[in-house]
Amino acid sequence: MSFSNTVYNTFFRRNSVFVATVFSGAFFFGVGFDSLVQTSFDKWNAGKQWKDIRAKYVEEV
Repeated sequence: MSFSNTVYNTFFRRNSVFVATVFSGAFFFGVGFDSLVQTSFDKWNAGKQWKDIRAKYVEEV
């Protein structure tokens, strides 16, 4: 029971802290999910993207 009381008193007792916790959790989840998807997409399509084949087609001046 003490863990649930601690969580309640820390995050849910005051509305402002609850809203800040939800917003920050959503923000960090969004950043982490975007990073995970981008990394997996880059690994899945390695060698097929412009950043991988650019050197073959563009001459540096």
